[in-house]
Amino acid sequence: MKLYYHPASTTSRPLMMFIADNGVAAEMQIVDLFTGEHMGEAYAAVNPNRLVPVLEDGDFRLTESSAILKYLAEKIDSPTYPKDLRQRARVNEMMDWINTQLCRDLAYGTVYSQIFPFHKRPTEESQRITVAWGQERAKTWMKVLDEKLLGPDKLYLCGPELTIADYYGASFVHLAEVIGSDLSAYPNVKGWLDRMKGRSTWQKVYEAINGFANQLPKGQLATV
Repeated sequence: MKLYYHPASTTSRPLMMFIADNGVAAEMQIVDLFTGEHMGEAYAAVNPNRLVPVLEDGDFRLTESSAILKYLAEKIDSPTYPKDLRQRARVNEMMDWINTQLCRDLAYGTVYSQIFPFHKRPTEESQRITVAWGQERAKTWMKVLDEKLLGPDKLYLCGPELTIADYYGASFVHLAEVIGSDLSAYPNVKGWLDRMKGRSTWQKVYEAINGFANQLPKGQLATV
């Protein structure tokens, strides 16, 4: 197998960590997002969306991080993607919620628009409105995650056991810390994320994005 990825990519890190945690045999092929390699015709032949990640398994090619994570978990028969119908449905539900709610407003609305030049809006006013809108809605989702989806009694997103939803969700929630949020308003989220950070593979997988975060202006970004 081969994974096309970049360590600064939010959607690549769940796969990097899952592969590292489980010793999955995969060739890791970096696609340099910062030089625009993903926009070239050679990579477009791999993924016409010009995005990472992409998984190749023989003649089978798969895009979309969530789908790849499920595929890998199935391939190695990982308990992190339960066989029980309802337990699996809960994992799918959580991953869809992260992808459609939290990702949209925290990642694209609040974080990317502030830290990546190609995501910034063309005028100061449109940038201000975009960030303010994203920030307000991201805070709402973070509160839902903290109080309703996690709560004080759950160790992981779907219950007492680690699932692929935790791999997936941690990468997006960590973006709040990238822009300087301390997560004190979301104690259950912070506790869960700290458990993920305690895994032996976290530091290596997240060192690139944390290094990038250290270069961002302190106290000047809108946080959640």
